[in-house]
Amino acid sequence: MNRRSEGSTIIVDKKVVNGKKSDSERQSLIARKMLTYNKRQLTENVTGRTVAMVCAALLVIVVLSITYFIASKGLSTFFVNGVSISEFLTKVKWDPEGEPAIFGVFPFILGSFLVTTLAAIIAAPLGIGAAIFMTEIFPNFGKKVLKPVIELLVGIPSVVYGYVGLSLLVPFIREQFDVLGFSLLAGGLVLALMILPTITSVATDAIEAVPQDLRNASLALGATRWQTIWNVVLHSSLPGCLTAVVLGMARAFGEALAVQMVIGNTTKLPGGLLDPISTLTSGITLNMGNTIQGTPYNNALWSMALLLLAMSFIFIMILRLLGRKRAVK
Repeated sequence: MNRRSEGSTIIVDKKVVNGKKSDSERQSLIARKMLTYNKRQLTENVTGRTVAMVCAALLVIVVLSITYFIASKGLSTFFVNGVSISEFLTKVKWDPEGEPAIFGVFPFILGSFLVTTLAAIIAAPLGIGAAIFMTEIFPNFGKKVLKPVIELLVGIPSVVYGYVGLSLLVPFIREQFDVLGFSLLAGGLVLALMILPTITSVATDAIEAVPQDLRNASLALGATRWQTIWNVVLHSSLPGCLTAVVLGMARAFGEALAVQMVIGNTTKLPGGLLDPISTLTSGITLNMGNTIQGTPYNNALWSMALLLLAMSFIFIMILRLLGRKRAVK
């Protein structure tokens, strides 16, 4: 009995020992797998961070390079050719090929601001109103029908807008008001149509981000549907709607081809909505190909490009400020 018991004990001990060995083997196998997984994960993280840092650095280098190139060309007008900055910005006469040459870009600056402002005044109420219609009035119809149509308008090339304005809008203004037709009004209407999808899309996202609890609370307090939209929804989404308008203005300010086809491209100051004008972008595109590199005329056009770049930075700063205000709210 003792031997059997001893034998059985030995057998049991062997099983226990064998069981302990199998457990240790499993643990070591799991440790190796975890170590291999951690090494692979570490390699993937390092590779991903490296690629992301290279892309970010490349983007920063490209932006700084473009800024440096335009600034070096644009500042040559003042530091190489000796043109006064105040005269460049405030003079109303543009005669770069005269004797002496006169570089007054105020008509171009004024034209850019006027046509951009007019486009924003026309497109902002329409875009925000369309966003309210798509989100608050008929959301199903808006998402299924209107939103695809607006997204389709975004993809239309600017030359198409310009050609439509040249073929339809300019003759209509000429016949109705007995004027040339190429005018500030034509440019503002074409730009308003171009920036309308941008304003509508961004405003729609801003209104949709308003919590539904705010609407329910307003209705529960006895407010009507329109009172809720005006006092609650629009008030809460105001920073986002302003961002939409600023984005639209930024696009309108830098637009060249469509505006160039309908504004008349004259360097005289406009006396009204029906007078022809010129913008910074149209002045650059029309004259850059007719100048020689390094001449005062060419450098003056690069200075106009520098003004456009500065305005782009200003629009970006405004968007950042609006974004911070929205985040605080």
